Amino acid sequence: MISAQNLTRKYGSFTAVDDVSFRVGDGEIVGLLGHNGAGKTTIMKMLTGYLEPTAGTAEINGYDISERRREAQALIGYLPENCPLYPEMTVVEFLDYAAELKGITPGERPRALRDAIAATGLAEKAAEPIASLSRGYRQRTGVAQAILHRPKIVILDEPTNGLDPAQIAQMRGLIKQLAETATVILSTHILQEVRAVCERVLVINRGRLALDARMDQLGSAGRLRLVTSGPPDKVEPLIAGLNLVKSVDRLAPEGAAHAYGLRLNGHGAEAVAPAVARAITTSGLDLYALHPEQRDLEAVFAEITAVDAASRETQNA
Repeated sequence: MISAQNLTRKYGSFTAVDDVSFRVGDGEIVGLLGHNGAGKTTIMKMLTGYLEPTAGTAEINGYDISERRREAQALIGYLPENCPLYPEMTVVEFLDYAAELKGITPGERPRALRDAIAATGLAEKAAEPIASLSRGYRQRTGVAQAILHRPKIVILDEPTNGLDPAQIAQMRGLIKQLAETATVILSTHILQEVRAVCERVLVINRGRLALDARMDQLGSAGRLRLVTSGPPDKVEPLIAGLNLVKSVDRLAPEGAAHAYGLRLNGHGAEAVAPAVARAITTSGLDLYALHPEQRDLEAVFAEITAVDAASRETQNA
């Protein structure tokens, strides 16, 4: 289990990560999605204990990463965005060195290397210098060092970055294989990666958690569609008064009825819908429809970033 509570990281006056909270359960495959510079790598460094948060906490299976770093890191396999490899070493030499650093005993090391090499498909490259490897095989070597100690949690930062289509397909297969025995968090700025391998997505935008949704519920995450007899001058202030909705968008009318898109303010649709229904009906308005609005990942991500861009323009005006 991974628990992030109010994680914040500042560099002087710049806030790279701003009050981010989430939990990841055992066996989940979770994608951390955001544009380059959104704060994904900073979050991963804080989760793995390589960067202290300015505020907030991160726990790995109950261990506070700041206070019990050794115990927490023993449970984590980490692939940084640019994994430091030694080009003059062969794959086996590097993995043996990494195993020693991880505290794997000499007696356990041969099996640990054998299992990691087999899992990552590195057998035919094991005796070759890392300098001679393609980008794809270097990434596999990075993953192999991350799983040498059979971690319960695997954290991968941009694992498909720079790979060609065939290598990407192979890496996706490897990630799914890892998820059979471990919790996996991967960061990416590529929508297709999340859609291909993840069960859940956390969208990070300008250092803040903008969305947390399961992939099979994504189409209904964050928005409700409301159809009612009420005109905008009655419905908009009524909904705003609930403090559960970020904004109300006017949609194309449905006959004589008025339609609205309700952008939720961090609350689930199951909590907001009953409150909206009560507000509409107790005000004497007819309620014709109220249901989650179906959208795909691209539409959700585009909306989140578009709203943020508009907010920045307003602030800079």
